[in-house]
Amino acid sequence: MEYRIRDVGGKKYLYIDARDWGEGASIADYPSVMRRVVETLMDVDADVLVISDIYDHIYDEKQTRMLKEIAEIARRFEQEGFWSLSSVKFGEGCEDALGDGPAMIVKITHDLWLSDPVAAYVKLLGLIKQAKERYRVAPDSVKECYKKYLQVLERIKLLMDTASLISSARAYMVRMKKVPRGRLFYSLVFQPQLKPSFLGSRLISVSEEDLEIQDQYSVGDAEVIIYKHPDHVEPLYYVYLPEYSLPADQYFIMEKVKELVSKYAPKNAILSSKAPSRKQFLRLYENTIRDVARQYDVELSSDDVSNLARILVRHTVGYGVLEILLSDKRLTDIYVDSPLGMKPIYVVHSEHGQCQTNIVFSDEEARSFVSKLRAMSGRPFDEAHPVLDYDLPDMYARVAVIGPPLSPDGIAFAFRLHKPTPWTLPQFIDRKMLSPLAAGLLSFFVDAQTTMLVAGSRGAGKTSLMTSLILEIPQNQRILTQEDTLEIPVPEIKRLGYNIQRLKTKSPIGGGSAGELPPEDALRTALRLGDSAIIIGEVRSREAKVLYEAMRVGAAGNVVMGTIHGDSAYSVWDRVVNDLGVPTTSFKATDIVVVNAPIRFSGSLRRHRRTICITEIRKHWKSDPLEEGGFLDLMRYSAKEDELLLLEDQIKESDLFAKIMDLRGLSYEDIWAEIRARAYTKQYLVDLKNKHGVSELLEATYTVPAHNKFLLLKERSIEQFGSVDYSWVLDEWKRWVEEFLKRDVLAKKEAKKG
Repeated sequence: MEYRIRDVGGKKYLYIDARDWGEGASIADYPSVMRRVVETLMDVDADVLVISDIYDHIYDEKQTRMLKEIAEIARRFEQEGFWSLSSVKFGEGCEDALGDGPAMIVKITHDLWLSDPVAAYVKLLGLIKQAKERYRVAPDSVKECYKKYLQVLERIKLLMDTASLISSARAYMVRMKKVPRGRLFYSLVFQPQLKPSFLGSRLISVSEEDLEIQDQYSVGDAEVIIYKHPDHVEPLYYVYLPEYSLPADQYFIMEKVKELVSKYAPKNAILSSKAPSRKQFLRLYENTIRDVARQYDVELSSDDVSNLARILVRHTVGYGVLEILLSDKRLTDIYVDSPLGMKPIYVVHSEHGQCQTNIVFSDEEARSFVSKLRAMSGRPFDEAHPVLDYDLPDMYARVAVIGPPLSPDGIAFAFRLHKPTPWTLPQFIDRKMLSPLAAGLLSFFVDAQTTMLVAGSRGAGKTSLMTSLILEIPQNQRILTQEDTLEIPVPEIKRLGYNIQRLKTKSPIGGGSAGELPPEDALRTALRLGDSAIIIGEVRSREAKVLYEAMRVGAAGNVVMGTIHGDSAYSVWDRVVNDLGVPTTSFKATDIVVVNAPIRFSGSLRRHRRTICITEIRKHWKSDPLEEGGFLDLMRYSAKEDELLLLEDQIKESDLFAKIMDLRGLSYEDIWAEIRARAYTKQYLVDLKNKHGVSELLEATYTVPAHNKFLLLKERSIEQFGSVDYSWVLDEWKRWVEEFLKRDVLAKKEAKKG
């Protein structure tokens, strides 16, 4: 019998190959299967048992422990001589008196105990009862025979009683008031988790009786259900994939097809959802599935063929089970911790926070995934290079892989998912991350070509907010973005009509590609590429000095934005000056610091992203902006009201507002009329979305044309009236939105229903 021991998550997994057994691989159904397993466990130690045929029958630690106890007791039976008639002695003349009793001991302890221990125990109880009755009426000449016989039977019972399987069987018999017939009891105890053998990851099964459904939606051909568990702090994110619930004949076809195609597959097939090789493999699998199904006389519909081909592609040239998680754009992070196999994958959901999934990623699948990443990136991953940081093509995600010696428990992964379409200010208003007035104020600052840093902790929404502000830049201006990790959806922004060019710099971890420039060199190049708005993905290194030099001398010539880690304007100043080495006077080139933070209302476990402060950096201070009044909060968050409040008294002291009034010839009232008009347009779209239930209305596909129309109407008002008549602008703008945007999005909604 073929078997192997593998370390999975620090546990010893015993894999037994049952493909040639004929009778199947179920311990509950087949005595011969149980016997094979117990005999194997007498020789090897394991924590988890896996019997493989078309499926992997996974018996968890509790079930495996029960089987190990049966095996250990069998070993004791063998050692104490119960497996041999010649080894069990009862004295002279006892053979005739005891009859077939000694032979029954061998049968119970050897044949029956290994294949049906409950039946062995019941049989033993019958022998003990019979022996006691015979001892009571036996003549004195053979009483000693029965006494020794009873002692042997009691010894066997004593050993059997130590097995938890027998304890469970006794409890069952007391509760049901009957002896279990056939193998019914085993079907209650040994219910394995079934997993198709060609799949690496396994799905945890759990009783759904005590679970409360929080959310439910589809991702591709998979169903996602988010549960609330009464005993779990985090929600449960459960994925239900078609490949884990197919008929056995379809698994058989997939196994055969996979074997055939693997002989001809290129070793480094491109790992991409849109790569030519993926489409080629899809056609290859479809054709091969049809051929194999005809060969083995398995009836498959055209939908069956397409489904099986798609599943095979996902688990060969695709990302496997991870592909479903990476395709769920409601997720922001995916964590696969080491040692693999010990704990399920964790995800961070944009609406439900951190969730535990039902997916256990295997070590074998992880090694295969890393091999593909190495082939795609051209970067090493070994003990000398234990970090691999890479942007996944076509999945809008970045993966950071760590391994030994950095990760002593083995390979681990962290995925950061990016929204494929840009976030918009109306979407943030809808999610209460910021108020309409704050959105109008930030939009105005972008139009006024200020320098702005968006600060916050990891996952606070810094890049998302900055991306939404990029969409507020007028489309007649050029934009340059610079990132070491491609999080800003530049291709989508370009598709929306923006003149935008991105620069990819060397990653601070994982080495990057040989041809990638350091961030500071790339920024110097960007400053020579003409008058452009400059967007820095994250200010974290030596590029900060170059950036501030450019801002001080006006070399940027336009709006400058970047993200940075920090929880306040003061922490941003401290990081830029003390950590990144920018002179404190140069920091004054920053006009605005926007701070985001996750808020836990009333100490709740759930986190809600909020913009908590919009701070102006004033210019009169010399060394310490906090002590010298260099920070002027324009808006500040109130958790009690869950709103970003305008600090009107402080705004009157704003140097930035005074500067904009001088440069643009505007009054204080003019500025606020425009800010409120911009806020109104954002809120109007949110109200329309909520009224008609069309979330698409807040996507950039609609908000960008709406913002462009607002700017064009402003321009027309100036041409017609000599100034901006915001009442006229907003009336015309609303008429246009109702006539074009609303009608279009509602028509598409109806078309989907049809």
